[in-house]
Amino acid sequence: MRHRNSGRKFDRNTSSRRAMLRNLTANLILHERIETTDAKAKELRRVAERLITKARRLGQVAYTPQTELSPKDKAKRLAASRIIAAYIPRFGVRVETGGAATKIDLVEKILLDLAKRYANRAGGYTRIVKFGPRRGDNAPISLIELVEQGGDEAEPEKKGGAKAKSKSSKKATADASAEGAKVE
Repeated sequence: MRHRNSGRKFDRNTSSRRAMLRNLTANLILHERIETTDAKAKELRRVAERLITKARRLGQVAYTPQTELSPKDKAKRLAASRIIAAYIPRFGVRVETGGAATKIDLVEKILLDLAKRYANRAGGYTRIVKFGPRRGDNAPISLIELVEQGGDEAEPEKKGGAKAKSKSSKKATADASAEGAKVE
């Protein structure tokens, strides 16, 4: 029985599994969307969201310039950046279409970009979209990406608008079909 044993093992030992999740997390932060198997995407979601939450809980300290911070805030930011850097590699290399490689500091990207983007969001920074089976081995494939919108106040309006639109479009479709039945 697997009581109190959370997480998937992926038929790997601890160090291989941790290295795989570190690399997947670094690639997700670097590219903001990656394609992988469903099980790996679900495990990756746990890891990536914890790192982003660690940076987001700092508040404005995460993305304020270092020179404007008090010594106490500098210590908080340093501690958080060390915790994040202990899990993911410090730098990632992104290759552009022209062949030019850009070196990106992943820890700073989490602290500056992602903490600011998700400042008003309580959680759910990633989205998993399932594609279907992979051609070679029939493994279920999905896309995991960072959600673009930072504020959670914009989403309820979007959902409410979609519901209202779908109800009105159903009513319009029913009215149109009733008119079509009358004409014939």
